[in-house]
Amino acid sequence: MGPKKKKKIKPSGKKKVSKAERLRLQKKEERRLKEEEEARLQAQQEEGVEKERSEQEQMEKLEAKDQERRESELAELRSLEQKFLSAQQWKTDYRARAKWEHYLSCDGSPDPSVLPEINTFMSLWREDQNEDIHLVMEKGEQVLNLIEKLQFLLFDTQPNEITEKEAIQYQESILELQNLLHQKYNGATEHLLKTANMYEDSKTGNMQAVMKDKNVTFCVWANLKKKVRLKNHVFSDVQHGFDLPKSLAVSSIAVRILHTHYDHVSPLRLQCQCVPKLEVLYSKELTQHSKEEVEEPEEEEKKAREELSVSAEEETCSDGRKSATSFKDNSSRADRNEMTEEETEKKSEILDIPSQVQEPLTQEEMTEKEEALTDEPVVDLQRFVPVGGVYHIDLLQLPPRVSQLKGWSMVELLDVGLEAYPYPPEEAEDATQPPIEISLRLPDNVMYFADPLIARWDPAGQQWRTDGISNVRYKAQEKRIAFEMGAFYTIALLQDAHLNMPYQAWELQPTTTDEALLTVTTVFAIIQIQIKDNQCMLSSVVVEEKDVLSHVTGKWLSPADLRAVLKRAGVNIFPGEYSHKYISMTNKSAIAEVRAYQQMALVASAFAFAWSKWNVEAGQEQVVFKVSEHLTADSVKDKDWALYMFNGQKAQKLKIIETSETFSEELAEGSEFHSTLYHMLKDFASKEAMDKVETASCLFIDVVYQLLLATRVLTYS
Repeated sequence: MGPKKKKKIKPSGKKKVSKAERLRLQKKEERRLKEEEEARLQAQQEEGVEKERSEQEQMEKLEAKDQERRESELAELRSLEQKFLSAQQWKTDYRARAKWEHYLSCDGSPDPSVLPEINTFMSLWREDQNEDIHLVMEKGEQVLNLIEKLQFLLFDTQPNEITEKEAIQYQESILELQNLLHQKYNGATEHLLKTANMYEDSKTGNMQAVMKDKNVTFCVWANLKKKVRLKNHVFSDVQHGFDLPKSLAVSSIAVRILHTHYDHVSPLRLQCQCVPKLEVLYSKELTQHSKEEVEEPEEEEKKAREELSVSAEEETCSDGRKSATSFKDNSSRADRNEMTEEETEKKSEILDIPSQVQEPLTQEEMTEKEEALTDEPVVDLQRFVPVGGVYHIDLLQLPPRVSQLKGWSMVELLDVGLEAYPYPPEEAEDATQPPIEISLRLPDNVMYFADPLIARWDPAGQQWRTDGISNVRYKAQEKRIAFEMGAFYTIALLQDAHLNMPYQAWELQPTTTDEALLTVTTVFAIIQIQIKDNQCMLSSVVVEEKDVLSHVTGKWLSPADLRAVLKRAGVNIFPGEYSHKYISMTNKSAIAEVRAYQQMALVASAFAFAWSKWNVEAGQEQVVFKVSEHLTADSVKDKDWALYMFNGQKAQKLKIIETSETFSEELAEGSEFHSTLYHMLKDFASKEAMDKVETASCLFIDVVYQLLLATRVLTYS
């Protein structure tokens, strides 16, 4: 047999695919995937369109429903807002009753609003030759009370209750009382110096005296021995001191440090404490859902913006109440009233615009004003405010002293009165003179959160200036400040008015019937204000976990007085008209802000409100805050808060919570739109809560609204 032939075995598997076939199959697969993706996108788009259409239909239904009940809701809100008017009427009646009771009392004190009475009071005191320092200080307290009454009448009376003539009269009386009081201080100082021998210091032989009460501190030193080694002195009772140049140490001079715990130096517009006035921002046009409703917000915005500007004390007071002496360049009250009447004709149901409100300066006017001050060391009183009173530091000529002769007291009488001693000397104006060193112990009842700015008063320019003062040393722990002056000046310590702004947080919480607690948390302090009926009380001021300002806590005051007390103490939480220039903030729609404060006040007896981080994210046209029904005195728990958004025309409950990752305007499930915040809250409120709202005191509502408007927590947080 021959060799076996090997059997051929065919290879198994698929036939080899050509390159062209592979490309064809790849394209086919890509086409299939593309068609599937397009189909998916198409379905997704259709689903999205359908969802959007469904949501749009739902929104339209909600908005249509809101429009249907808008008129009835606004009518109900207007009925509730009558409490604002009731509060105003109560205050008007209270002022009239107080005036009548004062008349009946016949206690000898003048009614400062009655010109003959106040003129007689001032004339009699001018003629009174008794210049005893203690009697002058006692009388001075009465004068300060009269000034406060006039300021209250001037800045807390509704425009339709006070005429232009009365406003001018009140301002002139304030200025005359202030001048007369300082003249009497000078007369008392002269009397002290004439009897300097009674106050001789046993160690130095020079005269030194300190007299003080709650309103003023007198520190007087007379150079009786004229020794160079005695050129400096510290008043041990108050720790104020000075160091004189050698040339003055051998001169017949006296040094007076007169610390007035108030400011009668700055122009009247800066001394006043403007109080927010109530303005109910509703009108008949709001009840019409027509084209007028679209045109209205611009007009409402203007009025609301004016309402918010009342917190500024630097500028608003001057134009609102024109003085014949100090405010001749300002717009008259008559002009203001004419404008108000014209606007009232357009908006028939809006209360009078606050008389102290002025239109903000335009950007061009502000720029020109800033440029004019750039080259001058003039203090910007829109940014800085005097804190802790005013220090009148005077160099005086020694008047002839009383001498004793055979049981008689004899003194040479001069017609010139108290005379200033010139320094630097007039003949040495061109020569450099040594400075005067002054050291002051700052009052304990004032908070300085940063190094104070020292400024001197310029009588000619009627302004505070920083030139002429050098080598300032401030010791915060010791509450002492030392500096040098080229001459003797009236000085003040100023603080940035916006140190406590913007606020870090705020909360308004009802505690019991017609009582609530407003808490404002700033970078430096936590301020708690208790509200009860028609008054409020500074409950606590906590700085670095320590209670401070105990001398002003626990006293029931009006909102105006509380505002003044806090500002004088250096704790300013009241924005001014131009505060937005100096701090970073989102300027909210005036309509949204004012109406939110009004309606928050209306329901504050049963609902708690608080700061939300989403308020900034919501933009300018709307405000966002936390709300919780709260009928107990306990703190609100985090889980009980809900977020609400309001633009003045529409309120809604938001789906997001405070800890959500992003901001969304999506409605909370099961909620609707409402024309008012009041009705929005009513949807989720208990009957007990709404009963408390209905029966809340008009005076309590008034105080809550005034404090919200004064602090402007929805913008400056």
